[in-house]
Amino acid sequence: MRPTRLFTALPLLATCAFANAQNGTASGIVAEATTGTAVYASPSSHARLFYRVKPYQRMVIRHSNNENWDKVLLQNRRFGYVPAADVAELPYVWSDKPRTRVATLSSRSGISSPGAGNAVTEYAMKYEGTPYEWGGNDLASGIDCSGFVKEVLSGTIGANLPRTAAEQALVGLPLTRLEQLRPGDRLYFRQKSDTKISHTGIYLGNGLFIHSSHGKGKVTTDSLLKSNWRGMLVAARR
Repeated sequence: MRPTRLFTALPLLATCAFANAQNGTASGIVAEATTGTAVYASPSSHARLFYRVKPYQRMVIRHSNNENWDKVLLQNRRFGYVPAADVAELPYVWSDKPRTRVATLSSRSGISSPGAGNAVTEYAMKYEGTPYEWGGNDLASGIDCSGFVKEVLSGTIGANLPRTAAEQALVGLPLTRLEQLRPGDRLYFRQKSDTKISHTGIYLGNGLFIHSSHGKGKVTTDSLLKSNWRGMLVAARR
């Protein structure tokens, strides 16, 4: 069976990122177009059109001096500009240095062994049915998705994760294939209408994960085999 990627790990628009004049290397933030958009020669929709981007196309970007526009690199190492509102940053930095294709922040958040992962999932399952509460931090009385992941990992392996899903997705060992997942790993999702990661859960094994669901109003389990969840999955961390 061919390995299944969680998502395309490298940008589609650019094969290299921003050049460093001192050492010839390049790096930038991996981003995804949230809608059909365009890359212009300068930060203006009236400028010369370089390239048309399809929805969900990956690219390598850097922030520009204009908060409404991001720089994006093309294959010839020239860069253009894309409206910042039309792209969503993913929790990855890309570089053309050997062995540094993906970089991430480090943290005491890793599941060091299968036993630790099982302890995380067993603890998480104890709170199935806890009411969903936006901004909630109480595993027993009310909690939201990122609060649930933060409190479960804190209560089991002593991890000190950030509060929001988008911040949490920057921390830990990145996983890029579904078959790499093991119980206790963290999953991160982005809806089509969102500009950043907005949901998270904990992998249980056998394609299942547990999360605090706004839609269902409680902590519950779901399956990654469902196309809607697979389509929103953009990152996984251990």
